[in-house]
Amino acid sequence: MILAIDTSTANCSAALFADDGALIDARDDVIGRGHAEQLMPMVEQLLRGHVPSQILIGCGPGSFTGLRVGLAAAHGMAIGWDLPLAGMSSLALLAAGAPGDGPVAAAMTGGHGELFVQAFDRSPLAPAGELLNQSPQDAADSIGTALVVGTGAGLLVAARGTGEAIDLYPSASHALGLPAPLRSLEPRPLYGRAPDARPRQAA
Repeated sequence: MILAIDTSTANCSAALFADDGALIDARDDVIGRGHAEQLMPMVEQLLRGHVPSQILIGCGPGSFTGLRVGLAAAHGMAIGWDLPLAGMSSLALLAAGAPGDGPVAAAMTGGHGELFVQAFDRSPLAPAGELLNQSPQDAADSIGTALVVGTGAGLLVAARGTGEAIDLYPSASHALGLPAPLRSLEPRPLYGRAPDARPRQAA
């Protein structure tokens, strides 16, 4: 079995897949904060005493705190059970959950009123551009894809004045819909921008 987790947004998400890729069960709970308290009980409900053969973890971009919670839990389980651990692009999870089969852009709200955005082709799913961290207006100028999904989709489409926005969260249930390069990342945070905290300068 393959356990997939994403905690990059307000959605605490986990899914369990059979070795042949079939989805066994999934949980999505939009909790805002509190991933540290919610995630492990959710995983326990999915596993029901079984041990998976592999773990996939959403690496972001997204919430600094949420990413650290998910990655710490995934690393802990991988070490404790001696399992392979790989990372996933959380923006790719958004794109994988979008309806239809044409080009799509994933847009996630970030800090300071900015967006994390990336365009994707589909059939098969593949990045059509780089991960960007931009203001809604700059993102509107950079992203030409008509369909935009994610928590920042409405802001981008409003700034652009055209297109369709669908408010979505990344869901671990789409993990095996990602091509291998997007679910075999190093299991470490993909913040998409520099942290707000800065080292103090020496006097």
